[in-house]
Amino acid sequence: MRFNPSPARSEPSFFELFVPKLWTVLHENYRWTDLRADIMAGLTVAIVALPLSMAIAIASGVSPDRGLYTSIAGGFIVSALGGSRFQIGGPAGAYIVLVWTTVQAYGIEGLIVATILSGLLLTTMGFLKLGGYIKFIPYPVTVGFTAGIAVIIFASQIRDLLGLTLAGPEPGPLLAKIAALKAALPTFNADSLAISLSTIAVIALFRRFWPRWPGMLFAIALAAVLAKAFGLPIETIGSRFGGIPQSLPAPELPYLSAALLLAVFPAAVTFALLGSIESLLSATVADSMTGGRHRSNAELVAQGFANIGSALFGGFCVTGAIARTATNIRAGARGPVAGMAHAVFLALFMVLAAPLAKYIPLAALAGVLAVVCWTMAEKEAFGVLLRASRGDAVVLLATFFLTIFRDLTEGILVGFGLGALLFINRMAESVEIQAGRPIALPDEADADTNAHYDPALAADPAIQVYRISGAFFFGAAANVGAALDEIALRPKALIIDFSQAPVIDSTAAATLEGSIRKAARRGTAVYICGASRAVRRDLMIHGVRPPLVKFRSDIRTALRFARAGLPAVPD
Repeated sequence: MRFNPSPARSEPSFFELFVPKLWTVLHENYRWTDLRADIMAGLTVAIVALPLSMAIAIASGVSPDRGLYTSIAGGFIVSALGGSRFQIGGPAGAYIVLVWTTVQAYGIEGLIVATILSGLLLTTMGFLKLGGYIKFIPYPVTVGFTAGIAVIIFASQIRDLLGLTLAGPEPGPLLAKIAALKAALPTFNADSLAISLSTIAVIALFRRFWPRWPGMLFAIALAAVLAKAFGLPIETIGSRFGGIPQSLPAPELPYLSAALLLAVFPAAVTFALLGSIESLLSATVADSMTGGRHRSNAELVAQGFANIGSALFGGFCVTGAIARTATNIRAGARGPVAGMAHAVFLALFMVLAAPLAKYIPLAALAGVLAVVCWTMAEKEAFGVLLRASRGDAVVLLATFFLTIFRDLTEGILVGFGLGALLFINRMAESVEIQAGRPIALPDEADADTNAHYDPALAADPAIQVYRISGAFFFGAAANVGAALDEIALRPKALIIDFSQAPVIDSTAAATLEGSIRKAARRGTAVYICGASRAVRRDLMIHGVRPPLVKFRSDIRTALRFARAGLPAVPD
């Protein structure tokens, strides 16, 4: 019986690439039990997101209500239009440094414009199907900049953790910030430190003994009660920001000018780059927890619309939040309705509990972010990469230190460049060229004879065989070209076996063409065997074609033609 393999699957359609997961889930016999599970999961995530959204907003240099606007408007759109079943969108710790820098340079108006621009860029990236390319960001780069961001965020919270009063605005650069904090140490407030440590301790206890309970919310509530009951002289949301409003603002377009658009465009590009990495990383984590598969391009499009929607309501950058997404899955979510419900519950909390928010101590929110920094630093992965190899350690440390002391964008770009060079070096080292003379192949040998030659056996000293193994590209072209140029035996025939070389690039093809011309000038007949259709096409484009070379299907055939073309040698 003959087996007929199924035809190759055609390219996915536009609908398959960009249809939201919400559409898919609702057409999978979505039932009342699924809706109830999603509502409960959404409530759980909203309880976790409430203090986080305000804490991230304050650390980013904006008022706490803008963090809630971001989670409500942006989070709803991410779940409604996204390509992941379980993604929870909202403000993320990774954005804190970038948002703070943008606010300091261009104000809230500039931040909102940059957020809209980043949304347009993300949507464009999605429609251009660039979602699959984000996976090429090297792992040491993601670990390095995440750990660097964690250090910077923690440094930004030291002021509120210790209750310090600075003489002027808090500097942005880390070293200047540390100097300003050191100068402010005489203003240390023991009550603020006690509240911060209590908050961290309560969160740690809940994670240890009651991991399913919203420890952060309990810690914040306890800190507010203690501060109010004992009249502690510490800063609160009310004392610094005057509280938060009880409703979402009406959507409004910011003032746009060519000068402002050009000024904030670099920040928008950074927002889009970081947002794409964070959101797709979060979706990938969700896939690993559930066994599902997200649609990366649909996710980028949704993240773009979410950023635009968040900015129209006065919020800032939105991305997939790994911790909240994981909480959503553990809470039993069945689909994107859970993320939409989380946004609705946050809006209800804002309406009902806004008057109480003014009692929340800033030291408690700083304690929450200290825990977030400890979690996001990926300490184990950092240690593993330091021990893994010298190259990975260099990429990791370069990204880490540049993120801390220079700039996040610079850290990512330099880390990516070093990672690419490391990859090229490793790929070049993996390419092998094996030289030898072919063994005599009996007629009854297996038809697949591409592997049937032995460097130790010389059946015919006038024929030289070279096998190229691995991806033959510019990183290895020089070494392979040098090996082919140094053919000591000056053979009458040269066979180059490409059966183990799946790809070749322009540099390698051009190098090979030069080596073959040198061999031809010495009177050597050159045969190329085992080349795939794609490799043969690339070779011929670069001049490696008859009559310069002769293409044969395998070594057996190449040997036969090579021997037939050799002059008779008398005994």
